[in-house]
Amino acid sequence: MNSSLNSSQLQPPLDNCEKDNSILLRLPSTAKSDPLFAKKQNMLLSRSIPLQFHIPLLAFSPPGKELNVLDEMIRAARILSLNETELYFVEDDDLGPFSPMNELESLNLVYSVINDLLHSVTGNEKEVLVALRNAIVDNIASYGTEATNGGKIKQCAPKPEMQLLEWGRSLGVKTKLQIAEFEDMGRGAIAVENMDIGDAALEIPVSIIICEDIVYDSDMFMVLKEIDGVTSETMLLLWSMREKHDASSRFKLYFESLPKTFNTGLSFGVDALSALQGTLLFEEILQAKEHIREQYDALCPALCSSHPNIFQPEFYTWDQFLWACELWYSNSMKVIFPDGKLRTCLIPVAGFLNHSLYPHILHYGKVDAEINTLRFCLSRPCNKGDQCHLSYGRFASSHLVTFYGFCPRGNNPYDVIPLDIDAPQESDLDVVDDGDRITHMVRGTWLCKNKLLNYGLPSPLLVHLRCVLLDNKNVNSPTRTQETQVSLSPYTYNSVVTVTIYIVIPIFHCF
Repeated sequence: MNSSLNSSQLQPPLDNCEKDNSILLRLPSTAKSDPLFAKKQNMLLSRSIPLQFHIPLLAFSPPGKELNVLDEMIRAARILSLNETELYFVEDDDLGPFSPMNELESLNLVYSVINDLLHSVTGNEKEVLVALRNAIVDNIASYGTEATNGGKIKQCAPKPEMQLLEWGRSLGVKTKLQIAEFEDMGRGAIAVENMDIGDAALEIPVSIIICEDIVYDSDMFMVLKEIDGVTSETMLLLWSMREKHDASSRFKLYFESLPKTFNTGLSFGVDALSALQGTLLFEEILQAKEHIREQYDALCPALCSSHPNIFQPEFYTWDQFLWACELWYSNSMKVIFPDGKLRTCLIPVAGFLNHSLYPHILHYGKVDAEINTLRFCLSRPCNKGDQCHLSYGRFASSHLVTFYGFCPRGNNPYDVIPLDIDAPQESDLDVVDDGDRITHMVRGTWLCKNKLLNYGLPSPLLVHLRCVLLDNKNVNSPTRTQETQVSLSPYTYNSVVTVTIYIVIPIFHCF
């Protein structure tokens, strides 16, 4: 998600109602701290897309005028909301949508600008903005209609989950969700009433969020702080291994609601790994497991030996360590607290919300300082009885399998294959764009349900290959501008095709 487009940038100026009897709507510019700032600015300029939009009040005639304005604003918002992967695959003639997540981000950005301005206008101006807001709400409501609802419900409110929910309510949790178990996808959260954009589906007080402060107040902190390089996340992992066995723990009901096994790629057995042998997913899982095993060997045996009263050996076995790793990988969330610090947390109840390529909840990573509560507000409507989803992030399916234990439904636009292309001998042939090296990639289509895979190869990759194939004497450190000037002669074209096949085809044999 694009953290540079925060709510503080969306506050409308007081002079949005111009003296020439028009309304001025302004989209926030990308923050200069955004690594993609220059690329987004260049794309806006090359497409002559503004960030300011005038609506003459006298000429306004719904529904035509507001739809034209909305189309222009949405095109701009799509570019402002691009992440690195999405931007890489945008072609010159591509106006969007670029991805489901990007589209929801864009629609909500436009909605926020319009809705915020509504609070400072009256009369005709307000009527115009209400019409605009209604139109963008309709766009958002139609988003994700192709997404599945989440499967058939097996049972509502299993006992451990119901007890956790009641425990949370007794400590200040507010929710419009009910926990349910689905036949084909495990547990999830369904809406108990209709919810609109901006409604809080879930509110969690900071007092029940599990974060590093809990470890700092425990007896194990005095031991762990002496270990060089140990992170707060590792401390939390070790704390949770012991805490789940503590019958007097204040989080007893939370740990009892957790599954006995998580079934992520990290716990795949021999048969599953054998079936994956030779694939990129196989390599990703092995590397992750090797890293985890090294952490375990470096920590647990020594801690159990030197401090057995704190780190009881029966709680710190390899299987227990792997379970805790899967817990934190699959259930933790990054949260910004009122002090401005970003902390990795476990959030009781919120862990039941499942991921979707078409989520209802996009932004949930900042505590509301006024009420000291983490609020999960909707970015699109959720009807009563529907499963309510959030976004775990813009991840490839291999990452979701490895660390979460599932593949998303639908075609995942973040299934990409990074390419490590060696230029002939000289590194100065690497593509450079605004001083940054580009990571080239192709789309992975192994889970695509479309029979005709017409993604093609991205233009930045083709341009790079053309430059690589040119005479080294004629091209030294080509920039993106120089690359676009490279002509594609028949000889160069054939060479590009040959090199592309040589690079890409072996990769697809891995799937």
